[in-house]
Amino acid sequence: MSYTGLAIIYIIIWWVVFFAILPIDVNRTKPIKIDGEDPGSPENPKMLKKFIYCTGITTIIFMIIYLLMRFDYLNLRNIIS
Repeated sequence: MSYTGLAIIYIIIWWVVFFAILPIDVNRTKPIKIDGEDPGSPENPKMLKKFIYCTGITTIIFMIIYLLMRFDYLNLRNIIS
């Protein structure tokens, strides 16, 4: 598979993992109510921590998928024909 295809697979996995871990560890209670602000918005969403976790989890999943494709355990061309 080309580098472009591998990059696209990595980016798709990254976004799926990111949206899966986004609501984890979010405190939605606010001590002060501000008019015009969504009451469910988090006080501190901890985005840097989530980016780092997401990148690590995605790298592990991507390496597993890459190795399965490299050693022909995951090959869609053989399944179709």
